[in-house]
Amino acid sequence: MSILSRKIGIDLGTSTVLIYVKGEGIVVNEPSLAAVNRDRTRILAVGNQAFAMVGRAPESIQVVRPMRDGAIADFVVTEGMLQHLIGKAISAGARQAWLIDAPLAAAIGAGLPIAEPRGNAICDIGGGTTEIAVISLSGMVVAHSIPVGGNRIDDAIATYMKRKHNLLIGERTAEDAKIAAGSAVSMRQPLLAEVRGRDLVTGLPRNVEVTSNDIVEAIQEPLRLIVGAVRDALGETPPELAADIFDRGMVLSGGGAQLRGIDRYISMHTGIPAVVADEPQTTVVRGTGLALENFGVMKRNQSYFR
Repeated sequence: MSILSRKIGIDLGTSTVLIYVKGEGIVVNEPSLAAVNRDRTRILAVGNQAFAMVGRAPESIQVVRPMRDGAIADFVVTEGMLQHLIGKAISAGARQAWLIDAPLAAAIGAGLPIAEPRGNAICDIGGGTTEIAVISLSGMVVAHSIPVGGNRIDDAIATYMKRKHNLLIGERTAEDAKIAAGSAVSMRQPLLAEVRGRDLVTGLPRNVEVTSNDIVEAIQEPLRLIVGAVRDALGETPPELAADIFDRGMVLSGGGAQLRGIDRYISMHTGIPAVVADEPQTTVVRGTGLALENFGVMKRNQSYFR
């Protein structure tokens, strides 16, 4: 979900909150996390400070994700998290807010010529959702969204470690392994990552070394779901626009697009070229910022905002 105000643009994601300030660029890039007391009446920390508590907090403190599968799951905590990150700009300072669809913002941020009468395909792989859109003449002709993203990939890695190595790991450790050695396709020279967790047999801490190819095996299910969503979107695309996409390819954005080989994986399973956008994790908020910088022009085209 992306939000526009007169002064700021926000990419409110399941995994990350990014905030763009007109004239300054991206000023906040922090995890979508909040640490709250047991009855959720008080927010103790947000963003990076809350992330440091993951897996280390006592029972009196809960570290929660107020966004789930690309939607607001806890309005009170989400509002509190945003207030901590941007003061009172949303609830008090902003006179009017505009929403822009994340795939449209991603396409703008990736520099796609969305105003032209040609098919532009974007696949935004976020923390909680993957959104695929075919855009032409500044509007989304086809749009698909599934509740699968980087978090589901992390869960698959944790499940694999438990099933194959009897090792219990947390979401932060799974994400670290993904970043260090994760890949969507097999590598000739696999990377190595040391994964630390608790042995389910002895109950003691233990280290296990995994390779990129181990992670390829672990994450096949969420990758297949993403490819299935891409295929569904392409299957609903009008023939003329589909021909454009097969010629020009699809752009991948979002934090999940940073997974090694994800472009090759999608190309192999769909038959269309795929390319990762520059700085894919910030594509949506940069597109939101560009829309903000050109607000007057884009506001005249109602298909941008809702």
